[in-house]
Formats: sequence, structure tokens, C-alpha cells
Amino acid sequence: MKSFLFWSRLAVPCLVLLTGQPVLGQDEAAAEAAAEGAGELTIPVEFIVHNLWIMIAGMLVFIMHLGFATLESGLTRSKNTVNILFKNTMIVCIGFLTYLVMGFNLMYPGFEDPASGYLKFAGFGFMTNGLEQATDPAFASPAYNEGYTAYTDFFFQAMFAATCATIVSGAVAGRVKLSTFLVFSTLFVAICYPITGSWKWGGGWLDAKGFHDFAGSTLVHSVGGWGALVMAWMLGPRKGKYVNGQPRPIPASNLTLAAIGVFLLWFGWFGFNGGSVLTADPGLVSLVLVTTSTAAAAGGLAAALTSWIHGGKPDLSMALNGILAGLVGITAGADQMSGLDALIIGAIAGVLVYAAVIVVDTVLKVDDPVGAVSVHLICGIWGTLAVGLFGAKQGAAQIKAQLLGIGAIGGFTVLFCLIVGLALKATMGLRVSEEEEEIGLDIGEHGMEAYSLSPARMH
Repeated sequence: MKSFLFWSRLAVPCLVLLTGQPVLGQDEAAAEAAAEGAGELTIPVEFIVHNLWIMIAGMLVFIMHLGFATLESGLTRSKNTVNILFKNTMIVCIGFLTYLVMGFNLMYPGFEDPASGYLKFAGFGFMTNGLEQATDPAFASPAYNEGYTAYTDFFFQAMFAATCATIVSGAVAGRVKLSTFLVFSTLFVAICYPITGSWKWGGGWLDAKGFHDFAGSTLVHSVGGWGALVMAWMLGPRKGKYVNGQPRPIPASNLTLAAIGVFLLWFGWFGFNGGSVLTADPGLVSLVLVTTSTAAAAGGLAAALTSWIHGGKPDLSMALNGILAGLVGITAGADQMSGLDALIIGAIAGVLVYAAVIVVDTVLKVDDPVGAVSVHLICGIWGTLAVGLFGAKQGAAQIKAQLLGIGAIGGFTVLFCLIVGLALKATMGLRVSEEEEEIGLDIGEHGMEAYSLSPARMH
């Protein structure tokens, strides 16, 4: 009987979605009467639709971790592929569990006074939530609206949490100790990301100041970018990267994998930005998907043309990073922009990432194998500033609020990474030995190879 009631109630919102018309009649009345008679809760159609969309968006964000894994393994040396894939696998596991244990309640603690909302921990209670929060819309998340359950809220936000550490992973590829990186990632995801996130998304002091970051150009990407810059600088360059002070290109091992990774990331970004609407609002979600794709396309084209003009030949890796640059750039204001605004923001990001890669490599002499600093930090800053320059929130006051957010979050993240990085360097050590780096971290750290193609290993 309960099974029949469940499916009969589920059929009504499905018919409403398919036909666009309310389903009226004797059958519906009978089903509702039966549900009420059985003492079951009637769930509004709007709640079901909103909740479903946020869950789907969380699944799309999850697939981005596969995108990061393939992108990073494709842009680095093949002898480090197992190490890259292992790190990205562990980051997802660590990110989800730390967010469950403490990250969620550190990021959304419920500040009584937003103006003084700098740090608060709501405790470990979320881990003990029971079935009632999974089944009763009365327990819908109070963080933004009442459009989804507390578990849906957690699931969507947890998919974001590990992204920051994944950004760092690519920048330190090929020379960081695995154990050290995993400890760093745990602390970074469990403490640094939730604290700065609470300042805006948790209703903290930056939110009270009017800072706008729709889906995380700063709160996710720049935080990861700052971490990447600090840790790559502390580690130093890969062996053979600089000869007599001049950078030497180290070719990517598999551009096919890199391209697959970028398209997976673009696909996942539909959930990253589209889900950040936090409802299934048809107008706003569709706008966000259009501005997201417009910026990505413009960034990819701009970076490709820039590499062609400046370098004499079109560079695929630059075109791929241009797409990511456009995506990062639009993320802060995807809900505020027109299609033309998104095109301009994405195109500027595409040119900017090309220039930033050169500056980071030749001027700063920071060895970043995947261009994480250029894509996520530089274009994250650009996208956050673009909110005050374009779209619905443009103006001097908004630019001031954006600069405040960029500076505060950047300063905290750099300080956190320096303290943690120096502590790990003094205790565990940051870098593998020269011998391990030479033979590759796959053999040195894992005792296995990603590609066993030698005749002796083929059966």
C-alpha cells in the first residue's frame, strides 16, 4: 500500500512537468485523500523539483573530479600518472569525509551577527542527523531558502569542498611527497576552505559588506590558486625545468587525456554554476548555463588565437586552459551577466591566462606543470573583479567590495598555507628525493606504473 501511494504521488509532479498543466480529477483527489488518511506527508511539487535539480547538480560537480584527474595526468609526465590519479582519488575521499565531520558546520555555522561573522563552529551534530532530515521538508536547509533538504544541501556543498585541494595537486605534480600532500589537503579542505567560505556563503562579514561571488571564482578557485602558488613556490621547480635560469619546456604526456579532462570539467560546470542558483528557477538556471558556456567558448577561442599570433602556431594546451580560464572567470558573476558580458569576460580571461602562464614561468620562475595558478588564481581574481565592471552589480561600490573580498580571502589563504607548509617541511619534508623524482613518483611512491607497455610486461 505504501509503495502504491509513493508512486502515485510521484506520478503527479512528473505529469505536471511533462504537460505544463496541473493534473486534476478524481484519481488525484483519491490519492491525496488516501495519503492524508494514512498520515503521510504531502510534499509540494516545487520542493521535489528544486531538490531534484540540486542533487543532479551535485552529481555533475562530482564528475569534475574525474576531469581534474585526467587533465592533470595528461599535462604531466607519464612516469607520474599513478601518483596524480591516486592524489585525486584520495582528495575526493578526504574532502567528503572532512566536510561531513566538520567542514559543513564550519562553513555554515549560522552567524547571529553577520557583520562580526569571522569564525564559528556549529559542532559535530550534522553527522548524527537521522532519517527525519531526509524525509521531512520541514527540515529543509535554512542556509539560503527552503527549496531542498539539509542532506541535499550538504551533498551539493561537499562536492565543491575537495576542488581547492585538487587545484593544488596539479601545481605540485612530479616532486611532492605523497604523505605530505595528503596531510596538507586534509587541513586545507577541513579548515581553510570552510572558514573563508563562511565569510560569504555562510552569511559572514564579507556577505554583510556586499561581496558577490556567485559560484566561487574567489571562494573556490582563487583559494585553490593561492594554495597552488604557495606550495609550488616552497617546493621549487622540477629537476631540469630551468637551465641557466631559463625555463625549459617539459612536454605533456597525453594531450588526449587533457582534452577529455577539459570537456568533463566544462560539462560538470553546468552543475557547478547552474546548481548555485539553489533552485530550479527556469529563467535564472538557463541564463547561468548560457553565460557559463559563452565565457568558456570565448576563453578557448581567445587563448587559441593568442597562442597562434604570439607563438606562430596554435597551442592546444593553451586553448584548453583558455576554456577553463573562461569558466573560472564567469563563475563569480554568471547570474549577473548578459551573453555579451560573458563573451567579453571569457575572452579577456583567455588572453589573460596565456600571458599569466608566461609570467609565472619566466618572471616568477614558479614551476606550475598544469597552469593552475594562471587559470584558477589569476582568472579567479579577474572574474571576481568583473562582477563590479559588468552586469547587474557594476559600479564603484561593488568594485570596492570585490577588492576587499579578494584581498581578505587571499591574505588568509596565503598565511594558512605558509604556516602549514613550513610546519610540514620541518617535520615530514615536502619533496621526494632526486632519485625518486628521476625514476618517477609512480615507482618511487607507489611501486607501480600506469602504462606497462614494455615487451617483458606484455602477455
